[in-house]
Amino acid sequence: MSLPSSGAHRHFIGLMSGTSLDGVDGVLVAFAADGQLQLLQHASRPFADELRAELLALNTAGDNELHRSALAANALAHVYADVVRSLLTQGGMAAADIAAIGAHGQTVRHRPHEFDATGYTIQLNNPALLAELSGVSVVADFRTRDLAAGGQGAPLVPAFHRGVFGRDDRTVAVLNLGGIANLSVLRADGGVLGFDCGPANALMDYWCHRHTGQWYDAGGAWAAQGSIDVRLLAAMLREPFLDLQPPKSTGRDLFNPSWLEQHLALQPDAPIQAKDVQATLAELTALACANDVKRHAADAKTLIVCGGGALNHFLMGRIAAHLPGVQVESSQSHGIDPQQVEAAAFAWLARQCLLGLPGNLASVTGAAGPRILGAIHPA
Repeated sequence: MSLPSSGAHRHFIGLMSGTSLDGVDGVLVAFAADGQLQLLQHASRPFADELRAELLALNTAGDNELHRSALAANALAHVYADVVRSLLTQGGMAAADIAAIGAHGQTVRHRPHEFDATGYTIQLNNPALLAELSGVSVVADFRTRDLAAGGQGAPLVPAFHRGVFGRDDRTVAVLNLGGIANLSVLRADGGVLGFDCGPANALMDYWCHRHTGQWYDAGGAWAAQGSIDVRLLAAMLREPFLDLQPPKSTGRDLFNPSWLEQHLALQPDAPIQAKDVQATLAELTALACANDVKRHAADAKTLIVCGGGALNHFLMGRIAAHLPGVQVESSQSHGIDPQQVEAAAFAWLARQCLLGLPGNLASVTGAAGPRILGAIHPA
């Protein structure tokens, strides 16, 4: 990955807790003098059930939200700090050896361009507390500057994908399957398109936990036992967001349990078996993503998949089934564990901020132009 050289800013930590709400992934990365990125360490921490439930609840309106959000942000900062300590221990490094932490925060609302034409995006975080706990400078609040410049504030990872996975001889598509699915289209000429496709793990995880008590469908084994309900699938595929042209982004504000329950309530026959709903949700994700690859990356012969959904073998198989002639493979085959890609992207974004370089791509978010993203909280 080629980046501007800088001897001063070499080691960074990236932290990501995504819309899947499974916990925090962190990476310790090094940037060589020639700008090449090297992943040194990875650490993760699951959310305690209480924190997970509160973060999920804060995605919708509720009592005493400001108080609860502040306390949830504090709790999240402590989980972040625990991951940072683990990374430093594993790497045999001290806080003073790290230029900065890129801490994304936990998205609980994402409503770009709505209400007053600007809208808002909210990531719960307490970067000042994290700086105190870790002794490392923290870069946070990456999305709001892009939003202020007329962009969606998301997705931000396509610029990173370009450096890591881009080729100068072919178009490459990169699909991130977190709570929401987002696609990066990396053209041979350096052009980049990126946008959210629709739901990924958010709905599948909700349904799995409700009916099995497990937080996610490991390997997609439960979905594989079910059958796709074609009428439910057709109804969900009529969601207008799926046919919007990019730039576009979404989240749990749209694809949430209420959205799913409304569709289930409208089905005319007897209740659909739970495992069949799970299979249908996987097919919804697979079709939404495959359709966007066909629309926007028709010349791509490779689809690189990252995020937790890359470990869902059933989902990966369904995506591949809808994309004959395209090699669908985990980012692991390209040197980066699928669980580490987004965390590494926020380490890169923190470095961009410290170097005074843009972190967004206007071709992706629709912003008025390139912007330096992030607010710095010095150690």
